[in-house]
Amino acid sequence: MNALQLIVRLLLATGIFLTTSVAAIDKPVLLIGASYASGDTPLNSDLQGPLSGISVGSGDYVDLGNALMRYGVKVKSEAQAGATTFSRISCNPECGSARWDSYETQLKKALMRVAQYDPSGFAGYNADYVIISIGNDCLHSDSFGIEQSKTVLCSNAEMNAAVDRLIAIGQQVLDLGLTPVYPLYPNPDDLDLSLFANLSGLTWAMSNDDFKFFGRLYARRIHDELEGALLVNPWRTFEHRGDGIHPDEETVMKGARRILWAIQEYEASRQ
Repeated sequence: MNALQLIVRLLLATGIFLTTSVAAIDKPVLLIGASYASGDTPLNSDLQGPLSGISVGSGDYVDLGNALMRYGVKVKSEAQAGATTFSRISCNPECGSARWDSYETQLKKALMRVAQYDPSGFAGYNADYVIISIGNDCLHSDSFGIEQSKTVLCSNAEMNAAVDRLIAIGQQVLDLGLTPVYPLYPNPDDLDLSLFANLSGLTWAMSNDDFKFFGRLYARRIHDELEGALLVNPWRTFEHRGDGIHPDEETVMKGARRILWAIQEYEASRQ
């Protein structure tokens, strides 16, 4: 272990946050995902959007993008509240025509923001990390893009298919020479999924047991199948903001700090 690695590990252990000097945060960090990453649902040029373009907490919500920027990170976020890994329409309360972007489209948009060019043409991306935040796949009755009355809890095969899509996104990131960062799922015992469903006009939401199963499946498969990905547990302590599912401000700030700690430790290990 060299001197820089030792210093970083000591700072991590004591909880002191590194704000400068680590190359991991010198460049913009790309952020894709759903409402943990961004509290804003998408709006089209005609001002139409899923869920009428609402924001979590009517705009009174600090998401991961906000929190990371408070720590001085240059964030390029294409995340959309309510998103799933695949593009879909909203069916709450009725099915409409406005769509969420898939994670693949979000990634393409984010990459366009940091593309570099020189006289010879494309010269790479001004970024090292892509945070791939958790989405709504299988989470509730409006996460399928069809009428809620026709939806049921995902089967094991459907849960694995959702993780397949997340792994595919991470592999795209790795193929570009960037590092995908995957935040783990929070402990369902810290959530109130029934309250979330009731407040959101949903027919159903996952049970705690199903949420835990899916979170563990996600963590295990990414760990086992995506060498080079960085798995982070930002939600070790979690308080929701009163809606059953979204983290409160203190939780988000701690979560963002833990993600940065993990990136900084990873950078130090490569020195």
